[in-house]
Amino acid sequence: MKLSHTLLAAASSLALLSSLGSVAHAQAQEQYVPALVYRTGQFAPLGVPWADGKLDYYKLVNARGGINGVQIKYEECETGYDTARGVECYERMKGQNGGAPGFETQSTGITFAVSDRAPGDKMPVFTPGYGLSQSVDGEVFEWNFPLLGTYWTAADSIIQDIMKKENGNLKGKKIALVYHDSPYGKEPIPLLQARAKKEGFELILLPVTAPGVEQKSTWLQIRQQRPDYTLLWSAGVMTPTAVREAQATGYPREKIYGVWWAGSDHDVREIGQGAKGYNTVTIHNTAAKGAVHDAIKTELYDKGQGSAASAASLGQLAHTRGMVIAMLQVEAIKAAQEKFGKDKPMTPEQVRWGFENLDLSEADLKELGFEGIVRPIKTSCKNHIGEDWSRIAQWDGSKFEVVSDWYQADQSVVGPLVKEYADRYAKEKNVTPRDCSAVQ
Repeated sequence: MKLSHTLLAAASSLALLSSLGSVAHAQAQEQYVPALVYRTGQFAPLGVPWADGKLDYYKLVNARGGINGVQIKYEECETGYDTARGVECYERMKGQNGGAPGFETQSTGITFAVSDRAPGDKMPVFTPGYGLSQSVDGEVFEWNFPLLGTYWTAADSIIQDIMKKENGNLKGKKIALVYHDSPYGKEPIPLLQARAKKEGFELILLPVTAPGVEQKSTWLQIRQQRPDYTLLWSAGVMTPTAVREAQATGYPREKIYGVWWAGSDHDVREIGQGAKGYNTVTIHNTAAKGAVHDAIKTELYDKGQGSAASAASLGQLAHTRGMVIAMLQVEAIKAAQEKFGKDKPMTPEQVRWGFENLDLSEADLKELGFEGIVRPIKTSCKNHIGEDWSRIAQWDGSKFEVVSDWYQADQSVVGPLVKEYADRYAKEKNVTPRDCSAVQ
């Protein structure tokens, strides 16, 4: 881990020490925030800007006085996208500095592993845009929060966009899923199978062995089977490899849809015009820029304090998603403070309440600088996702441009899946669902 990341709050802490004259008091005014990251390994091209975006937002919050005066004490733990290493990080960090306020695991595999531990540890696990899709159900998953969207909602939005192009009729069509052969890549399969049954299209499943640099046989199958559309569930080095193989085999890039982790500038920038037409689904509208980007440039990068190599990272999709994720955690802590007391750090259980009672209006988001990037979100005991808005962005040869209206997952398809898989999880894990009508 980088020393600068572990000592993010150092300057602020020193100022606090001098003004208050007490080490104990200064420490009491810090909110410990651990982060599992992958700046190395197969997914590093995604992990680096994702981590930088989070770190930049935490720095911005500290520069503006912290969370109601409480400075963020941030520490990274490198996982390399390895589940065992992620669990080790979780176990080491969960009890430090008064207890972590929650973990954003940055990995579906790590999420699967720590979700079994979270109830016993009383530890929030928040997974914006990934994780266990059935954890939307807050009655079964009290400690999980897949805020803003899951892989089922991402896949459903893509299918809706394809249906719009096909005038609402997919009967007889072929849709392929090229996916990272891991829990992450397999997550959209149940939704796509349900959609295939409902809409009458043929689903072709094509797993790719990690890390995904060898895909020639996969794209040979695509050339042979000629799917009308291809969904790409990849990240890191697998994404540009897939786009280059599509280019080499003559498969139209405008027929490819990447999940949001396969849709960042670094995925296609070097391919340039060769990737023109490539589509990606965004979490809410993370292809947009807002006032928060200008604030980070002015208050951090112009002062040489930015986390990325340069301010050119600002506005890129992966970096913006990191900022959004950090904002959601800060707002959950802030919501907890409103109930349990401002001007002090929150415990994991208090922050869990904050995640479950998030209520960000359009006015709130405008004040935070995220207007146009995130739409209003409101969670509850039953609803641990909030609102799952998304849009489609397309690479024009030099940048991503939003090309669709807003989408939300079709609950007539997603809702039954969530219940089926949540009930199955409860039975397998011996979880007694909460009665949300009795929750205050």
